[in-house]
Amino acid sequence: MEFEFTTEQILFRQEVREFLETEISLGTFQPKCDAWIQGYSPEFTKKLSQKGWIGLTWPVEYGGQGRSHTDRLILTEEMLRYGAPAACHWFADRQIGGAVLRYGTEEQKRWILPKIIAGEAYVGLGLSEPEAGSDLASLRTKATEDGDEYIIDGQKMWTSCGVFMNHIYMVARTDPEAPQHRGISEFILETDRPGITITPTIDITGSTAWAEVFFDNVKIPKSSLIGEKNRGFYQVVNQLDYERAGMERLMGNYPLFDAILKFTKETKRHGKPICEDTFIRQKLAQLQIEFEVGRLMIYKVISVMEEGHAPNVEAAKAKAYSTAFERRLASVSMDILGMYGQLWAESKYAPIAGLGSHSYLASTGYSLQAGTSEVLKNIIASRGLGLPSAS
Repeated sequence: MEFEFTTEQILFRQEVREFLETEISLGTFQPKCDAWIQGYSPEFTKKLSQKGWIGLTWPVEYGGQGRSHTDRLILTEEMLRYGAPAACHWFADRQIGGAVLRYGTEEQKRWILPKIIAGEAYVGLGLSEPEAGSDLASLRTKATEDGDEYIIDGQKMWTSCGVFMNHIYMVARTDPEAPQHRGISEFILETDRPGITITPTIDITGSTAWAEVFFDNVKIPKSSLIGEKNRGFYQVVNQLDYERAGMERLMGNYPLFDAILKFTKETKRHGKPICEDTFIRQKLAQLQIEFEVGRLMIYKVISVMEEGHAPNVEAAKAKAYSTAFERRLASVSMDILGMYGQLWAESKYAPIAGLGSHSYLASTGYSLQAGTSEVLKNIIASRGLGLPSAS
């Protein structure tokens, strides 16, 4: 397996880096962990839109750039490296736009894609429910046909982008009599419709990047249906490959990795930088090895996408590996930082701007988001190794 960037791609990476460094110097943002999912900045999203960097791979006729998946991965890799606040457009750009392109009508494409590209449509993911997480087919939210409308009733939780979204891409049960997997449909709708209540979910780090969303007799036009009625589960399964495949699973905490390396070079013990300590050197070297392996796995995912295939097994491997790496990164960082590493960014005594404490607490959930590691390993076993399903 050989990866070689074109001259244009090398120059594009440099352009992205220069842009991000300029924005940091202007005070637009400061590098943070998990900024791809927690960094809310309409101003920054608008700047990316003006650069033509949202919808990079989408067809030109809908406002996209028609560029390759590798080009987009270069962009997202550098965004994550610099901890840029991309949450407003991340989910729409990563998977929702692609889903609309694949399953949506021409009218839907003309309606939502230009809004996403313009940095105006912030689309949340309405998948999980109190009784339906990894087992999404158990969802209870229902969409009942009523003339030219659907009426939605139910609840979503862990809705990514939930607090600041103005649109939601969701799944609901449209045929309660059908087998679980066959009676689900997908919809996209505005979140200012009557009957929608959004309640922030405060996680262990204090972030409100997620939300509970309640639907009480919410009326939407039938044109909100994406794809084929009652085939939504199968459409979502395809989208999950792209949700799991991104570099954010490996580099969501890259600002911490960068900061801990600098910390060990600048912090002295007994007159010597602590990076000279054998234990610390070995730990950091091992993390670098693991990081490079994960990066290659994700570029392998992209090579599969460039060939026009869904990266099902490849995405499962990459995410299972990458989220385990992020947990080890957080653990090693806390070992190096010591007791002060537990302090939040607000404390003047917090080393590396409190990145260690945030990452350590947040990392407990990385192996759960977008499919647990157990689910992913089952995919690898059954579809990758051809093993029979466990009875």
